[in-house]
Amino acid sequence: MNEAQHRSILTLALMAAFADGDKDERERAQIKRIADSLAGDGVLDVAALYQDVLLKRVTIDTAVAALTTTEARQLAYEMAVCVCDADGVQSLSERGFLDALRNALGLTSLDVEAHTQQAEAIAAVPLAAMAAATSSLGEAELEKVILNASIVNGALELLPESIATMAIIPLQMKLVYRIGKSYGFELDRGHIKDFLATAGVGLTSQYLEQAGRKLLGGLLGAIGGGLLRGVGRQAVSSGMSFASTYAIGHVARRYYAGGRTLSAQMLRETFEGMHGEARGLSTRYLPQMQEQARTLNVSTILDTVRNS
Repeated sequence: MNEAQHRSILTLALMAAFADGDKDERERAQIKRIADSLAGDGVLDVAALYQDVLLKRVTIDTAVAALTTTEARQLAYEMAVCVCDADGVQSLSERGFLDALRNALGLTSLDVEAHTQQAEAIAAVPLAAMAAATSSLGEAELEKVILNASIVNGALELLPESIATMAIIPLQMKLVYRIGKSYGFELDRGHIKDFLATAGVGLTSQYLEQAGRKLLGGLLGAIGGGLLRGVGRQAVSSGMSFASTYAIGHVARRYYAGGRTLSAQMLRETFEGMHGEARGLSTRYLPQMQEQARTLNVSTILDTVRNS
């Protein structure tokens, strides 16, 4: 896949991120940060793409022009679906955007039905189904829960399918739910989203960062050898998801153990500190992520979200 196709896919993903018209300032700031970060890591100026989308200097029709292969068009649509579903089931405006995109790409409903249904099903899994009743867990048990969740999410990031990357977000929400419940708090999806946003973890922006790096690294959408094909790329890709999940888990443990008294600034600072520490740990646990990835199948991603 060439640079022009990468540019088109990321442009469409950014358009999908703003399709609902309902991103708060925290999420907008995170999306901009991700665009700046991706731009700094390669030859593609993602920050400029962000500005083009924000200022409406690009349309769906112009963005799809470079997508001349069936594989590139399919990947562009699948990634846009996952962006729309990253923070929950699709809104009416997001569905309208995806319908327009599908038509512009020349795809039929049959072409996209399976992926769309799977993404919507993952986004719609209720928290109660995502985590069975959890009694109070000891510190050692919580540490194990957090580490295992981090390894699973790192393993998911090794898979070349866009839907695998999307599954990381509900699994992180499940982790927060289990930790909160362990300390006696009954959490809903809205609270968890706000907790993550306050800590500096946007749902849409996190998917954009993870999928964007995989795309630019040649992992996203790779067929035949995309999985486990290079330790260097694996470490970068899976290490991000391991680190973010590990940091989220430990920040949640501190927050709910303390009766939810941490300020917004303390939540952000704690997350940033834990994230830096976790990035160092990710290399140590890469072999476990690789082994876990060998047991995962994209066709059973929904079961993974429900039952992990």
